[in-house]
Amino acid sequence: MILYGTNPIAWANDDDQSIGAHIPTEQILHEAGRLIGFDGIENGHRWPEDPAELKSLLAGYGLRFVSGWYSTHLLTRSVEDEIASVQGHLARLKANGCKVCIVCECSNTVHGSPDVAVNDRPRLTANEMAEFGARMEQFAAYLAKQGITLAYHHHMGTVVETPDEIDAFMAATGPATHLLFDAGHCTFGGGDPAEVLARHVGRVAHFHAKNIRRPVTERVRAEGMSFIQGVLAGAFTVPGDPEGEIDFVPLMRILADAGYDGWLVIEAEQDPEIRNPLEYQTMGLKALKAAAREAGLDQTVPA
Repeated sequence: MILYGTNPIAWANDDDQSIGAHIPTEQILHEAGRLIGFDGIENGHRWPEDPAELKSLLAGYGLRFVSGWYSTHLLTRSVEDEIASVQGHLARLKANGCKVCIVCECSNTVHGSPDVAVNDRPRLTANEMAEFGARMEQFAAYLAKQGITLAYHHHMGTVVETPDEIDAFMAATGPATHLLFDAGHCTFGGGDPAEVLARHVGRVAHFHAKNIRRPVTERVRAEGMSFIQGVLAGAFTVPGDPEGEIDFVPLMRILADAGYDGWLVIEAEQDPEIRNPLEYQTMGLKALKAAAREAGLDQTVPA
């Protein structure tokens, strides 16, 4: 069953919590659940840590907890330490019926650093990638035994950003490690999203429908801007935005052909003072549903 989700960073950013700080939590949930009609929402810094409180809060707005970002530090600590660290997050996932754990290596990332160019991100050698992948696979195998699939989020400013790095990471990991495919990060990172998705769709466990504004992402590269500066400049947007670069119908068709069954999440952080989240998330959901139906991924009849 295809479900549609959003991420609260469209309203209140996690990497820079001053962005959207003026927007009440109740407004985020009311707009996402009651006004726009998403099925669920991902994690954000506003949500309660207690699993039961989280479930109750979201249910009050007709929303489910989709999953949430978990920062691994497997380049700097052991798999055993990572397993100990994830326990609180894992409890929230289990209590809320989540199927995936969204993971990204953050021991040396620059995407949260406001003054560091995204171009100056860390990179791994082939041997380092192989060792990293082996550790991630061990961690993923542990999560699998807990009934949760690890979905690795390739992301700007991290050690898995480019198409080649996505390929290398997937080759370095095994069957327990799956991919969160993010159309926007793939394109920003230099990839053709349809080509990259087609190569790895058999291991895609989660999908982020993020769009980009190509002129802005090119300026981020050319001017040595940080990831957060790029966000504020408008690097990202939603499906259906006329300024967006990505055609989502071919991506939905690839998912449909592979029998994808899960969440389609609009994760598109922008400056909410410039681009109204209610307007853009409404636009995004309408366009994403239309693309999924045109591709045969979503075969429900529109209400």
